[in-house]
Amino acid sequence: MAAALNTPAAAPPAFDAAFRDRLDTLFAWRRDVRCFRTDPLDEETVHALLATACRAPSVGYSQPWRLVRVRAQARRAAIRALFETANAQALAQQPTERASLYARLKLAGLDDAPEHLAVFVEPDPAAGHGLGRATMPETVAYSAVLAIHTLWLAAAARGIGVGWVSILDPPAVGAALDVPPHWQLVGYLCLGYPAEASPVPELERAGWERRRPLAELLVER
Repeated sequence: MAAALNTPAAAPPAFDAAFRDRLDTLFAWRRDVRCFRTDPLDEETVHALLATACRAPSVGYSQPWRLVRVRAQARRAAIRALFETANAQALAQQPTERASLYARLKLAGLDDAPEHLAVFVEPDPAAGHGLGRATMPETVAYSAVLAIHTLWLAAAARGIGVGWVSILDPPAVGAALDVPPHWQLVGYLCLGYPAEASPVPELERAGWERRRPLAELLVER
């Protein structure tokens, strides 16, 4: 341990203005994709994205995410059925003025996306030895969210879209995928090439919501 702590730090790379501009463009074009082409992703690309996701920061270096690549058609069909049930319930709960708009939204790429990835979290990982989560145990799940976002940006940089399907019953998803019952679902992701690209989020284009300016979200004390 002491030897590791005393290892000289390497000089960080220099990120110039051109890189920062391109990074800003990546942020602007990263979308929650809902419509996918069916073109498959090659294995090298999929594994590169998963490896990049695992480079995300995590509380106490606990690396609590557990990635389940869903390839069996029967399991995908089970997830699709769970979505249909949850989506029907969500539609029934919409206020009258929003129900028709909700019904028109394409809320899942489950049929066309070539890759499905379920991201779970191990809620009490041995790795990390509990560092940083005694008072905020939810940071374990936040770490898994950071892994998703890291994958999302890496995918967008390759022209690959990600769609986060959250209209699902988490325990039912865990059962359908036959994972340890104490794992907690954080996100079910669809990955593939987008059927269309836009710098404007689909929900904003559809009139569901608008992007709020920083002034509405920032509080200073």
